[in-house]
Amino acid sequence: MSRTVYVNGAYLPEEEAKVSIFDRGFLMSDAVYEVTSVLGGKLIDFAGHATRLARSLNELDMAAPCSDDALLAIHRELIARNDLDEGMIYLQVTRGNPGDRDFVFPGPEVAPTLVLFTQAKPGLADNPTAKVGIKVISIDDIRWGRRDIKTVQLLYPSMGKMMAKKAGADDAWLVEDGFVTEGTSNNAYIVKDGKIITRNLGTDILHGITRAAVLRFAREAQMEVEERPFTIEEAQAADEAFFTSASAFVMPVVEIDGAAVGAGTPGRVAARLREIYLDESRKAAI
Repeated sequence: MSRTVYVNGAYLPEEEAKVSIFDRGFLMSDAVYEVTSVLGGKLIDFAGHATRLARSLNELDMAAPCSDDALLAIHRELIARNDLDEGMIYLQVTRGNPGDRDFVFPGPEVAPTLVLFTQAKPGLADNPTAKVGIKVISIDDIRWGRRDIKTVQLLYPSMGKMMAKKAGADDAWLVEDGFVTEGTSNNAYIVKDGKIITRNLGTDILHGITRAAVLRFAREAQMEVEERPFTIEEAQAADEAFFTSASAFVMPVVEIDGAAVGAGTPGRVAARLREIYLDESRKAAI
């Protein structure tokens, strides 16, 4: 049975869903997106994702397709129609279909395009990879400068994941001016002498919703947090490393560019943060 998806006000079988070839998301990557995890049929940190979506739209002078309450209702309807227990809901807003291709933005008479769909991921919270950790490689960060805006310009991150796969690794950490910015689709962290170190917020990294929650939980648990850039060499010499994202939560990193991090196994800080994050997020899910 096919999924039910949402396109511009209509719930449709995925086979019937269509977007114009003149849509600016297709032609110009003129679009933003969010991914919200679902555990036990409930949304994890929906308010955070809605707030970041509004910020991304505002930074690109793009109209919001509907209110946050309406977005929440759509998410819940898709969960119900697709009987989604564990997985994700992908949301994309584009500047719409002006009827032809043009570099100039269309006027307010062109409505934004809103698309949502579900991705079922049974066992999302109990991902066995979290017990063994992942390997990453480092690559040059050659993306555009506004990485704080969650746009659909994902070609280079996709290429980075393929570079990692070719090298026998699982993901890539991006490096600019000698320092790690972030992962291809996640925020990066190291732990040294019990201190959690992660790059400070700016236009050069995504302001991760899971990042914000994990750092808040870490501080509440009396863990020391330092927000600053770090190098690959510093990461290789760390006691442990991990990344955070909406779909992987907290994921240990056990190898960087062929060098084992710490003992080469998931560390206790990452394991504890994953446990806290999942516990607290389930309690607050809506």
